[in-house]
Amino acid sequence: MTGVNDTRSPDSRRRSERSRRAIHEAALALVTEIGYGRTTIEGIASRAGVGKQTIYRWWPSKAAVLMEAFLDLAEQTAEGVPEGAEPEIPDTGDLAADLRLVLRATVDEMNNPVFDAPARALAAEGVIDAGLGAQFVEKLLEPQLQLYVRRLRAAEEAGDIRPGLDHRTALELLVGPITHRWLLRTLPLTHAYADTLVDYALYGLAPRD
Repeated sequence: MTGVNDTRSPDSRRRSERSRRAIHEAALALVTEIGYGRTTIEGIASRAGVGKQTIYRWWPSKAAVLMEAFLDLAEQTAEGVPEGAEPEIPDTGDLAADLRLVLRATVDEMNNPVFDAPARALAAEGVIDAGLGAQFVEKLLEPQLQLYVRRLRAAEEAGDIRPGLDHRTALELLVGPITHRWLLRTLPLTHAYADTLVDYALYGLAPRD
C-alpha cells in the first residue's frame, strides 16, 4: 500500500500493513457470516478496528476491498509454490489423473465457506459492475484457466490428446460444468462428479470399443 516515495517511518508502514490485513480479514469474515448485501464499509471498519475513512482512503468501495482481500487470501493459501513461481497443474504423464486431482481440489475449494461466499459475491457483483467483472476475470479467473491451457498443450505435445484442439474450448468442458453446478446449488459438488467430468471430457459420450 506504500508508494515508491513513501517517507513514512517503518513503524507507520507496519501499522498500515496491520490495518490492511485486519480490513481484509474483516471483509472476508463479514461476507461469510452475514452475506455481501448486508456487509458495509462501516461494518468492515468496526470489525477491523479502524476508521471508515481509512478504508475509503485505500479503496473506493466494499467490492474493491473484497476483491483485494480475496486475491490476498488466494495468495496465502497457495500450497507448494515457491515464492515468485507460477502454480501449475501436475504433469505426471497421466493426463486423466492430473485433471482429476486438480478438479477435486477445485471442488474442495468451492465447498469451503471461506472461499465460497466471497467468490459468489464477486461473481455476482461483477455482472453489475463491468469494471469489477473485468478485474475478476483478469486477476482471479484467467490465471487459473491458463493452468489448464498449459497442461493441455503439454498433453498435446506428448500425444495424449489429438493435435489441433482448441485448448480453451477443451478446458471449458471441465471447468464449465463445475461452475454451473456451483452457481445453481441444485446438485452436490463431489469428487465423484469431478472424476466423471474428466472421463466425459477426455473420452466423450459415444460408445467405446
